[in-house]
Amino acid sequence: MHHNMHNCAQMYAHILQKTMNMKELLIQTKVKVCSEQELPQQLQELVRQAKDKTQDAYCPYSHYHVGAAALLEDGQVWTGANQENAAYPSGLCAERTTLFAANANNPHTPVTALAIACYTDGHFTHDPASPCGACRQVMLETEHRFGKPMTVVLYGERECYVFERASDLLPVCFTNENLEG
Repeated sequence: MHHNMHNCAQMYAHILQKTMNMKELLIQTKVKVCSEQELPQQLQELVRQAKDKTQDAYCPYSHYHVGAAALLEDGQVWTGANQENAAYPSGLCAERTTLFAANANNPHTPVTALAIACYTDGHFTHDPASPCGACRQVMLETEHRFGKPMTVVLYGERECYVFERASDLLPVCFTNENLEG
């Protein structure tokens, strides 16, 4: 066993030395932090609708209610909530129920903003909750689909995070450009 540990340590040292010669990229994301009251009126209303929609979540397993509201360029608002399933991978997050419904019913109308709120243990989360990777990918696709930035607001009782575009949530992303050999 001691001999195997020594071999692992040598291998790790070799890998570490090789990575030290690699180029590094610094990835930064700009996030505006504010209270709900400091948001522009239109985004405050969108957050309110996302908060209201948490009550429609079907989450008997996690008890984590998530609501989302999408503002379309023509002023329409579409909302959605997470929908769980006993077969866990079959459920769907609020962000995706919202964006899929908005995009399916308005295939030529860009989504300009998306607000997300989470409610658990009898109150909204104190800090903004971050969307999962799959939801971030769908947000990114929605933004790319219409070629326009989509503001993302993550609500927390203490503060909100505002991203000017969905791509700020997924800086090293997979897009249709990756499919073009």
